[in-house]
Amino acid sequence: MKTIEHDVVVLGGGPGGYVAAIRAAQLGMNAACIDENAKFGGTCLRVGCIPSKALLESSHIYHDTKTGLSNHGVIANNVQLDLAAMMKRKEQVVQTLTSGIDLLFKKNKVTGYNGVGQLRDPNTIAVQTANDSFLIKAKHIVLATGSRPASMRGVEEDGNLIGNSTTALSYPAVPKRFVVIGGGYIGLELGSVWNRLGSEVIVLEAMDRILPGMDNELSQLAQRIFARQGIEFRLNSWVESARVENGQCVVRCKGAEPIICDRVLLAAGRVPNSQNIGLESVGIETDKRGFVPVDTTTYQTAVKGIYALGDLIGGAMLAHKAMEEAVVCMERIAGIHAHFNYDCIPAIVYTHPEIATVGKTEEQLKQSGIEYRKGVGAYGANGRARTLGDIEGRVKILADAKTDRVIGVHIIGARAGDLIAEAAIAIEFGASSEDIARSCHAHPTLAEIMHEAALAVDGRAIHSA
Repeated sequence: MKTIEHDVVVLGGGPGGYVAAIRAAQLGMNAACIDENAKFGGTCLRVGCIPSKALLESSHIYHDTKTGLSNHGVIANNVQLDLAAMMKRKEQVVQTLTSGIDLLFKKNKVTGYNGVGQLRDPNTIAVQTANDSFLIKAKHIVLATGSRPASMRGVEEDGNLIGNSTTALSYPAVPKRFVVIGGGYIGLELGSVWNRLGSEVIVLEAMDRILPGMDNELSQLAQRIFARQGIEFRLNSWVESARVENGQCVVRCKGAEPIICDRVLLAAGRVPNSQNIGLESVGIETDKRGFVPVDTTTYQTAVKGIYALGDLIGGAMLAHKAMEEAVVCMERIAGIHAHFNYDCIPAIVYTHPEIATVGKTEEQLKQSGIEYRKGVGAYGANGRARTLGDIEGRVKILADAKTDRVIGVHIIGARAGDLIAEAAIAIEFGASSEDIARSCHAHPTLAEIMHEAALAVDGRAIHSA
């Protein structure tokens, strides 16, 4: 069997994997990336973040055209849905971006292999492509195999009527009644898509709230807003089974009547892709949940020369977290003293309105006994929000009571995902709420809501009633 040599080889071509390979090449290493799919990009680009956001945008435009344009003096009659065209646009967006990775690999002289890779020893990966098999030897091996949707006992997925987030991205028709198991960001985003397109959406959540882990005040406000949009929430609902019976989906929850529906989305979280990659052959053991333990400074596993990052090692299962870990990992290998601040990873739910958060929640601060001050800026008092017609929402800034350093920012409202970047930078650089309040924000912009919230921390908000 032939052997190919590289300085660094990355197993997995998602956000963490392809970024690791590119950064390694930029640092002068002979880098390669292996992915089992025909296109690089991983779950996020191919069947996750990007296609779901494409559908969220298209479905929002469709819904807004039907219901929200008359206030702007635009009369649109007989608005119709062309679901096939919407799906085609989604695929075109994905195709453009996956092709872009090929161009980036070429530009940075990264060698890409489309095939299945497995560890053989601490310096070797065996690769099986459609037409060939060979070994790749490298001084440094990086595992970035990502994650997959979690299954649930009693839920009989058929990959069609009952399926996961990948299935829900490509329905051929709008389901009349659609059940979502799980009230996290995946369930809410895809539930929003099909709700806007005409489905009766029921979200089943085992906990007593949606968006567990996020700021509770925002979670409650989001639920009220989404309920007004037509999504039905059934909290404290423990799903015992979901199966197809006589061509229909039947969902049974503990202590409740069965729910008959057309399709079911299981959105109960994700699990790491740590199986069938050869961990046992090199002596790497996972934790009970299947995550690979690493030194979070260097991302090296228990085996010297083998590193892991992204969803495979746990923590926030977000593409941008994997990308940052990839950069730090490669720079550490190159001898650069890089680091990653896990206290300021933004998280975004791309519903309408969007929800974005970074840093500590009020609940976490109270549990830790940290005294804090809070400032709130309202979308309804913002001129730009009024002109957009998006006045529902707020920005909440939490600052340390003693130092005034910003320790948490939580936003629900239009373009929250863009606004949260300012907050992440503030936390990264140790800014105070006074720093934000003293920084001139352009008028009229949504960013002024952040400015108003910073002023409110000190009780001197200008535009709040």
